[in-house]
Amino acid sequence: MKVRKAVIPVAGLGTRFLPASKAIPKEMLTIVDRPTIQYIVEEVVASGIEVIIFITSEGKSAIENHFDYDFELDTLLRQKNKLDLCEEVCHISNLIDIISVRQKKPLGLGHAIWSARNVVGNEPFLVLLGDDLVLSDNLPCSQQMLNLFEEVQESIVAIQQVTPEEASQYGIVEGEKLREGVYQVKRMVEKPPPGTTDSDLAIIGRYILQPEIFDILGKTTPGHGGEIQLTDALQALAKRRSMYAYQFEGTRFDAGDKLGYLKAIVAFALRHPSLGDDFAGHLKKVCASL
Repeated sequence: MKVRKAVIPVAGLGTRFLPASKAIPKEMLTIVDRPTIQYIVEEVVASGIEVIIFITSEGKSAIENHFDYDFELDTLLRQKNKLDLCEEVCHISNLIDIISVRQKKPLGLGHAIWSARNVVGNEPFLVLLGDDLVLSDNLPCSQQMLNLFEEVQESIVAIQQVTPEEASQYGIVEGEKLREGVYQVKRMVEKPPPGTTDSDLAIIGRYILQPEIFDILGKTTPGHGGEIQLTDALQALAKRRSMYAYQFEGTRFDAGDKLGYLKAIVAFALRHPSLGDDFAGHLKKVCASL
């Protein structure tokens, strides 16, 4: 089956970014000249997905508004003959069809994804976390995963290698290496205490999931942190049918973390078509003065 829909949970409070996220959704904080969430949506569009489902909560309307058509802004830009800006703003509103679903209770990532069940229906779907950015030189991370899905037709989690000290901050995959970058999942554990796993394969914010995950999530009891953990449901799904882990090509940035956000700004600014060279020169001066 073809993957047509992507679910992007954006309902979190963004407490790691307080006080900046008190009135502004963390997904709307800018990386150079566009909000973080726009990079996620553009990756989805570039990967051929047809529909996006935002899982939202109170106070997240700015995200939906960003991708909506703004008649007054469009008219004003045209009157001032700022046609380049007008074209860019209209491009954002025409990127892709977007549906919003409210997560009615703050019960974690697993519950957020379960909230999309009636819109996704009985078909495989892509999941991207709204503050996880992947910078790729060639194919977008989502497209890489979709290419593997065409081959295996089973659920896939994106992974990256981490240090033993970092392992306790992630969901960790233990599995059999089938070929370079592809693993058969044997076991997953959410934020394992130090010394409880030998694996350094950490799950990041990209998944392709079979619709069976909804039934499992609906029966999953709260786990780590009192929330319904997606990793627990994935472990149950992996016992029912094959599941794969994919070590993607690219650099991942946790833009929901202050340091990760700053690293993302630097990486994307250096690649900016009009600012990159000047910014690189500025960084060289800053580094030389340290």
